[in-house]
Amino acid sequence: MSLTMSLKGKRILLVIGGGIAAYKSLDLIRRLRERGVRVRVVMTRAAQEFITPLSVGAIAGERAFTDLFDQASELEVGHIRLARETDLVVVAPATADRMAKMTQGIADDLAAAVLLATDKKILLAPAMNPQMWAHPATRRNHSRLISDGRLFVGPNKGEMAESGEAGIGRIAEPLEIVAAIEDVFSMEPERIALAGRRMLVTSGPTREPIDPVRYISNRSSGRQGHAIAHAAARAGADVLLVSGPVEIPDPEGVKTVHVETAREMLEAAEAALPVDAAVCVAAVADWRAEARAREKLKKTGDAPLALSLVENPDVLARISHHALRPKLVVGFAAETEKLLENARAKLKKKGCDWIVANDVSDQSGVLGGEANQIHLVTEKGVESWPLQTKEAVAGALVKRIADALRRGANS
Repeated sequence: MSLTMSLKGKRILLVIGGGIAAYKSLDLIRRLRERGVRVRVVMTRAAQEFITPLSVGAIAGERAFTDLFDQASELEVGHIRLARETDLVVVAPATADRMAKMTQGIADDLAAAVLLATDKKILLAPAMNPQMWAHPATRRNHSRLISDGRLFVGPNKGEMAESGEAGIGRIAEPLEIVAAIEDVFSMEPERIALAGRRMLVTSGPTREPIDPVRYISNRSSGRQGHAIAHAAARAGADVLLVSGPVEIPDPEGVKTVHVETAREMLEAAEAALPVDAAVCVAAVADWRAEARAREKLKKTGDAPLALSLVENPDVLARISHHALRPKLVVGFAAETEKLLENARAKLKKKGCDWIVANDVSDQSGVLGGEANQIHLVTEKGVESWPLQTKEAVAGALVKRIADALRRGANS
C-alpha cells in the first residue's frame, strides 16, 4: 500500500537489536543511503555479537553508536541529540526483549534511552522465534506499543534460522521496511484527512448473561476494531469507540465506552449519533437468554437444561436505518462459508454502504490473530485485499473512508 515518495534528505536513526536477522540491517542501510537518506545507527550489545560496528559504520558512512556511557559519544552527540536529531526512528530487528523494554519504559542501555527520549515516530520490524512472537507476554507488549502510537512492519511468515523452525516471526525484508518508511512519511498529509469528522466504531464481542456465572459470547479479540479506531484518530477524526469486553488496551487518542451486552452496545452507539461515519466491527451476539437466572443454574440429574433464547437487536441495521444515519455506514461480515455470497446478502439486508467480509473459520486464524484478509463489498462489486496485519487493514480502510467522505460518502 506504499505511496512511494522521495526519501532524499531524510534523517533516520536505525536501532539494531540482537538476533541473527541483524545481518539484514546492513542491506537496509545500503538501500536507504541509495535513496539519499542520512542513516545514524545505534547498536545494542547483543547486535554486536552478530555484526560489527566497523561494518555498520562503513556502510552508513559514519560511526555506529554503542554505549550509553561512552564519554566521547556523549560529548560528540549525546543520546538526547541522537533521539531528537532525526525524522524517524527505525528498530530493526526489534527483538522480544526490546519490545518488552519499550513497553515498560526501561532505559538501561543506549538504545533504550534513545527510544525513551525521542519525540519522533518509531517504526519497529520485529524478528524472533515464532513461539516467542506468539507468547502472551509478547502479544500484550505488541498491543501496548500499538496503543502508544508505535508503528510496525512485519513480522513475516517463513523459515527461521533454526533448523526445522517455521512460522510468523521472520523479519520483513529490507525493501519492505523501506516501503514502510515511505508510508510513514507519506502519511503526514493524511494526518488531517479526517480532521473535523466524527466517527463511531464498535469493537469486540458482547456477553449475554445466562446466570451470574455463565454467558453467551464469541472469540472476537477486538484487535481489528480497535486498530480502526486508532487509525481514524491518527487521521484527525474525533472517534468514539464502543467496546465489548476485550483484553487489549484502549487505543490512544480515542474516547472509549465499555459495554457488555448487545443492548448496551446499541444504546451507546445510538447515543453517539450524529457522526459522519460508523464502522460496525463488533461481533455482536445474535441471541441472548430470554430470562437471566438470579442464581447459578445447577444440574438436576434429569434432562439437559433447556435454554430459551431471543434475538438481540441488530446494531448495524439500526444504525443504517436511523433517523440520524451517518453519511457512510460500514459493516463487517465474519463468515465460515460462502463468504462473498453471505456478504452481498448482508449488504442488502442491513442497508449499509459497505461490507468488509472476512473468513473466520478455524484455519484462517483471523479470530484472535494478528493478520486479516478482507474483501470490500459494495454495490459496485468486490475488491479483494491481500493478507496483511490488522493495523495495515485499518490504515487502508480509514484512508478509503476519508476519500469517500471527501467525495460525498458511499462511493
